[in-house]
Amino acid sequence: QVQLVESGGGLVHPGGSLRLSCAASINIFSFNSMGWYRQAPGNQRELVARITSGGSTNYVDSVKGRFTISRDNAKSMVYLQMNSLKPEDTAVYYCNAVRAITINYWGQGTQVTVSS
Repeated sequence: QVQLVESGGGLVHPGGSLRLSCAASINIFSFNSMGWYRQAPGNQRELVARITSGGSTNYVDSVKGRFTISRDNAKSMVYLQMNSLKPEDTAVYYCNAVRAITINYWGQGTQVTVSS
């Protein structure tokens, strides 16, 4: 049973920073890629950032230069460092892992609220 557990969300002022963490129950080398998605009320879930098993990364345009995704293979962890946060970054953030190209696993989500 694969489990992904997110942590690190919270309330932050505009311009502030947060670091999200995702702990996987198995070795993350098992996954083709891991990523962070977010969903704001009334919106569809969108991909924020993704990192492959080879270390390649990609980001949605709205977070480029502000967010950084990274992984610690030894700890089976994936992180999302979020800087210069904006109110429009407010959403529930979900950790995602893909195995065998088509099998998706999801965490339970962590709330990020950016407000003054």
